[in-house]
Parts: sequence; C-alpha cells; structure tokens
Amino acid sequence: MTHPRAVALVTKLEKGQRKTFEILKALTAEQCQRLLYHEPSWQVRHLFAHFVSAERQLLDLARDVARGGSGAPPDFDIDRFNADEQSQLEGQSPPVLLDLLGQARQQTIEWVKTLGPEELDKIGRHPALGEVTVETMISAIYGHQLMHMRDLLKVLGRVE
Repeated sequence: MTHPRAVALVTKLEKGQRKTFEILKALTAEQCQRLLYHEPSWQVRHLFAHFVSAERQLLDLARDVARGGSGAPPDFDIDRFNADEQSQLEGQSPPVLLDLLGQARQQTIEWVKTLGPEELDKIGRHPALGEVTVETMISAIYGHQLMHMRDLLKVLGRVE
C-alpha cells in the first residue's frame, strides 16, 4: 500500500503533468520559436528539452538520496548541466521531447509510489535547494515545472 505522503506527491506530479502537457501540446511552431529567457538565451522550444533533462536528473538524485547517497555533488554546475543537456537534445522535435517527458514523469511517479516515510525523510543535496529531504526533492520537481510554465504563460500573454 502506498504511503499517504507518497500519494500526495503522486497527485501533485500527475496534476502538474496534465497541465504542462495541455499547454505544451497546444503551442504552435511560431510560439515555440519565441524567446523565453535572455540569459541563457532560450526559446520556448528549449523548455521541452529542459523539462526532460531536469526530470531525469532530479529523479536520479532523489533515488540516490533515498538509497543513502549524498545527492548532487557540492560542485554541481546547473548552468553547465543545462547547456550540456540542451546540446544533447537539440535535434529532437517537440512531440518527441513530450514523449520523453511523459516517460520520465511516469518513471518518477512509479518510483514515488514505492516510498515510505524512511525514504521520504532522508536528506541529501539538491542542486538548487541545498540539503533537503527526498520528499522536498520530489515536490521541487513539480515546483520547477510550475515556475517555468508560469514564465511561458507570461511570454504567451496568458495568465492562468
């Protein structure tokens, strides 16, 4: 039986996935070319790849901490990671990236369902938040996407 705290995290992750996919799937080719961020210079299309790489990396870190590892190395460079991941996923189309994101989110959800309080309470290093619990790391996966989706909606001139 899935622990209630894990159920709450799964609910949050599923809600975020539904909303993200609804918005991203509706983007036109022109909208994907719009500038989203200036530094680094990212178009909306870069967000697709960023979500895929971030989901995978954050899941790996949370798994590591749940197994007793330390999480992100102290010298982890988020900007370098993002640049490397962007270059690796550059040639993928938005539909392919959405498929990869769906697969990554499903892996996250299936793993979270297996967690009990002892794993959720383990503490390790998150690349942006520092020393936090596995539960917070998982919540941060949701929050990370939400933050970027708010930025995207502003660029699109939509407020939700």
